[in-house]
Amino acid sequence: MSPAQSPRPALAHRLRALRETHWPEAGITQAQLAQALGGSKPLSISLISSWENTDRPVAPPNRRLEAYATLFATRRSLSGATLRVLPVEQLTDEERAQRDELLQELMWLREGGGGFVPSAAADIWTFDADQNITIVCARLPEKYRAHLSYADPDSADFVSLYTYADPDALIELFGHIRARNPENNVKFCTSDELAADDYTSHLVLLGGVDFNSVTRTVIERVKLPVQQVPREADAEHGGFLVTENGDSKLFEPKLDSQEHLLEDVAHFYRDESPFNRKRTVTVCNGMYGRGTLGAVRALTDARFRDRNTAYVRERFGDVESFSIISRVPVVGGQGLTPDWTLEENRLHEWPEAAG
Repeated sequence: MSPAQSPRPALAHRLRALRETHWPEAGITQAQLAQALGGSKPLSISLISSWENTDRPVAPPNRRLEAYATLFATRRSLSGATLRVLPVEQLTDEERAQRDELLQELMWLREGGGGFVPSAAADIWTFDADQNITIVCARLPEKYRAHLSYADPDSADFVSLYTYADPDALIELFGHIRARNPENNVKFCTSDELAADDYTSHLVLLGGVDFNSVTRTVIERVKLPVQQVPREADAEHGGFLVTENGDSKLFEPKLDSQEHLLEDVAHFYRDESPFNRKRTVTVCNGMYGRGTLGAVRALTDARFRDRNTAYVRERFGDVESFSIISRVPVVGGQGLTPDWTLEENRLHEWPEAAG
């Protein structure tokens, strides 16, 4: 059988992930999807189920994958409880680019993953199949949880995610990594919940040395010219201290006279794991939460991830260890995704460029 006749379970995983996690708050059912993809002639729920069946996967025809890509390229496909596939000509340029990227990935999976590797499937958040991935957040300090009934385990309203620092970065990254790695076990936990085996998986650390003890442990074990200065010491608002060739420079966030954040700084660091040389460790960190989210979105935001990934490949090549400190502008209270292709957004890079 050709790969197209015997599709990999990865395609079934991906199609199910699109329905369940692309817009997790929507709760899209197989019945809704069958109606949307079939239009005036709704598909059967059993057909949708067969496309999502990882044990005995059935490959959708190309035109159905085109419909999947069009539907999930834009949030406009979903209006209340109504799900529909918009005409391709009604998509914006950004939505069309998202559609093309998703369609390329689905077609690649349909063919068994052979031949060319689409950029979307080869991004920095794609790991080898069956390798565990653990995302680690800090536990929100007690002084910030004390007034939240949702963070109190004794409360009937308790929600464990309220005890996590950087939940927005966690939600953004967990969804992206799950979508990119449908055959992998992806979990998240707080640093105090980390089990011994978790240390030897691919580690993704969110947040800095002040709250996240695992980030602190990793940074202490690697040779990196970047040190985080906590907000409580050495500088009014802290920052990232770079020491090279005997010179030091502190990259700080910017706040106005009323302590409103105008610009955060984000640090993205990828290296071989100090706990398992066959796995990686990645740190996404900011002086404030919007910086941590900016470090994450640099390589997950559909509008910037391809260009930022291309920049990383061109700038660092096959080097396994690299670090980028970048600006994260804050506009209207929202942190904006940093564009690493703009020189003014890159505050520091390591290692230095060759030549």
